[in-house]
Amino acid sequence: MNIWDTTHECMSRDELEQLQLERLQATVNRVYKNVTHYRKIFNDSGIIAEDIRSLSDLTKMPFTLKDDLRVNYPYGMFAVPLREIVRIHSSSGTTSKPIVMGYTKNDIKIWSNLVARFMTAAGVTHDDVVQITFRYGLFTGAFGVHYGAEAIGASVIPMSTGNTDKQIMIMQDYKTTALVSTSSYAIALADRIEQLGIDPKSLSLKVGLFGGEPWSEKMRGEIERRLLLSATDNYGVSEVIGPGVAGECLCKRGMHIYEDAFIPEIINPETKEVLPAGSEGELVLTTLTREAFPMIRYRTGDITSLDYTPCECGRTLVRMKNIMRRSDDMLIIRGVNVFPSQIEDALFSVAQGETPYQIVVERKGAMDNMEIVVEVTDKIFSLELQKQRSFLEAIKKRIASVTGINVDVRLVESKSIPRQNGKISRVLDKRNI
Repeated sequence: MNIWDTTHECMSRDELEQLQLERLQATVNRVYKNVTHYRKIFNDSGIIAEDIRSLSDLTKMPFTLKDDLRVNYPYGMFAVPLREIVRIHSSSGTTSKPIVMGYTKNDIKIWSNLVARFMTAAGVTHDDVVQITFRYGLFTGAFGVHYGAEAIGASVIPMSTGNTDKQIMIMQDYKTTALVSTSSYAIALADRIEQLGIDPKSLSLKVGLFGGEPWSEKMRGEIERRLLLSATDNYGVSEVIGPGVAGECLCKRGMHIYEDAFIPEIINPETKEVLPAGSEGELVLTTLTREAFPMIRYRTGDITSLDYTPCECGRTLVRMKNIMRRSDDMLIIRGVNVFPSQIEDALFSVAQGETPYQIVVERKGAMDNMEIVVEVTDKIFSLELQKQRSFLEAIKKRIASVTGINVDVRLVESKSIPRQNGKISRVLDKRNI
């Protein structure tokens, strides 16, 4: 049975909600005493810790926004003295000050076990060799998965990012059985494996754990077909803990949220109204076990829905739908709502595979203009000019049919779109720059 922590992953709903309430009350007390930001907003809202008598009382509390974390840079949101912090991570901070997250020794232990849950659910055991291709550094992803794999007792290869040929060599020589990466990098690995003439059957891969970016069922199918592994999704938020908020089991019908550590809510991102189960909206998370960096009703910006129906795997935890867009992803172009997921699907159908891209939006005169910058392989660039044009026009036509607007498309060489922590910023909106 692929369950790491049967006590907490298989609790009855009544037991789970009682545990959540006890931990919520303790968290509210702690942030009121130790975090100036929360003490101020609670006082301004007329809220005291004793007001939290049931889980439904959580809705009385204000939301925590990313801007709140930036305003309190660097340590203003810490709930413990700096001497108790054993690890500091931060967001990239490309356009402003980064968000700084702290961890106590106990936070690291809890984090390790949460990640061990989704890795176990995906099929990782102590017999596996886990190759981690996330960047090691201030980014939380690599360390979280590293700790989880070690907790399970698996052998960890801390490869970090880049150097695809070396990644493949290590994969072959060290007999990697579990691959940790973004879904897009898994496709890049598959492309290079094919170019090198390596038979995927000669590899030892069995499990793929792909997080850090949205990916579709079509991409899952392509990854599984080309790398001959079982591909699962997992979810994390750096500001909340990093990877380890939720993960798929082998049923692959959504990601189980670890509700003993987080309370999930779904809200309408515009009205902020809490929505009933099954409704699509913005995910809001409250931490229940974090010591150094507790969060009350943190708005993640990720759009999903919650499914409380029983899962065949035996876990009683709620499942969240795999993330495909964010509340702030929607672009309004000449009065038309456009989502990056629409562009991705259009590119996938034309290119017959995952294609790295970036949406660039600019205002030309009084008109908004959207350009799709698409990375293509050397094979496409080597085609005759007429065939290149046909490929480009096919993309433009498909995007127009999906979105209802005409866009510019520019083909660029592979790896020419800038990346940060191995990921492409899907939208570059220059209208307000």
